[in-house]
Amino acid sequence: MSEVTRRELFPGVWLRTVHTRKFKSAFLSLTLMVPLDRERAAENALVPYVLRRGTREHPDLESLSAALDQLYGGAIEPVVRKKGETQCVGFVASFLDDAYTLNGETILEGAAGLLGELLLRPYTQEGCFSSDYTAGERGNLIDRIRGLVNDKRHYASARLVQEMCREEAFGVDKLGDESHAAAITPESLWQRYQQLLREAEIEIYYCGSAQPQRVEKAFRQALADLPRGEERLCPQCEVAIHAPVEPRVVEERLDVTQGKLTMGFRTGGITCWEEDYPALVLCNAIFGGTTMSKLFMNVRERLSLCYYASSTLEKMKGLLMVSSGIEFDKYETARDEILAQLEAIRRGEVEDWELEGARSILMGGHRATLDDQGRLEEFWLGQTAAGLETDIPQLVEQIRGVTREQVAAAAQKLELDTIYFLKGKEG
Repeated sequence: MSEVTRRELFPGVWLRTVHTRKFKSAFLSLTLMVPLDRERAAENALVPYVLRRGTREHPDLESLSAALDQLYGGAIEPVVRKKGETQCVGFVASFLDDAYTLNGETILEGAAGLLGELLLRPYTQEGCFSSDYTAGERGNLIDRIRGLVNDKRHYASARLVQEMCREEAFGVDKLGDESHAAAITPESLWQRYQQLLREAEIEIYYCGSAQPQRVEKAFRQALADLPRGEERLCPQCEVAIHAPVEPRVVEERLDVTQGKLTMGFRTGGITCWEEDYPALVLCNAIFGGTTMSKLFMNVRERLSLCYYASSTLEKMKGLLMVSSGIEFDKYETARDEILAQLEAIRRGEVEDWELEGARSILMGGHRATLDDQGRLEEFWLGQTAAGLETDIPQLVEQIRGVTREQVAAAAQKLELDTIYFLKGKEG
């Protein structure tokens, strides 16, 4: 069993600890949480990558690597994520758990200290970030933004979000866009970094065998010099309840051999804060969220209309999104069949094996998260972004109690908002 606690270390700086002896490694993260903003997203995304290049004490990657080697070969990596309309930037880290070191050596304090060093004492030149480090990481960021188009399945899903949420913050990519990235200078990035230190909500996470009091002491010391202001960059999440009367249809042509059909639905206001959200989760699993779903078994396997077909939920925005790969000339047939499968759920046409199979997969997936440190940290970051403290055993029990009628009621609230179809230049 694990014990989960969360406490405030400094104004707007929170520490969540998962006290457990299940793992041989300790997992840490330090995340700055800010509102998604088109003007600032690229700058925010660049900050952890430039910070990871060097510090005052360890001014380059080679010396940082040596410092990690002294901590039993630990790892610290920059990371950029998106939770609802919250952009999450910072570091994830993994170190040998103190319970498994030789001669009772301790690693936690050194790991916390190195994370604090990366955040608070970056390598600088002339009072701001190194021009070489900024230029190098800015180029890498632009390459990552440009490279999104190379994975056509992911690209189509991202374009659906852009079109569906073009007037909402959720339409902004977690990395920002190329034009704003290209305009970043060492001076502008430094100013943004200083603002983040003062105003961003900061979430620290630890999973390992150390007692919460010890973890708290380590991070209080590591972040003792953190400047904090009175104001906070507090993320919000706008929820559009209804779709337009007529769904938007967007087509794009690229050099592809397989069409990508994506469809975005509004959930009628059902989000993770609502009582009927567990029913929507099970509805999504039955519709397209598992390999036993109606989309997979009927649209893909039985009718052979898609190379793949699945659906996902965005719990804070109230969105359900379908992703499929099709032949160009099967667009209308595949679209209509996907909608027909949803209609069947609305009518309550869900077999016992579909209902209980989806329920079992969901409950098993939740339990498996407890055995994976990365997934567990991702789960708690999502809960933090949503302002929720519901743990995994509670989610399992919520899923256990959902009825077929509740699934149908959730499906009836879904409204088709946008269709995005990526097809070939000649198709």
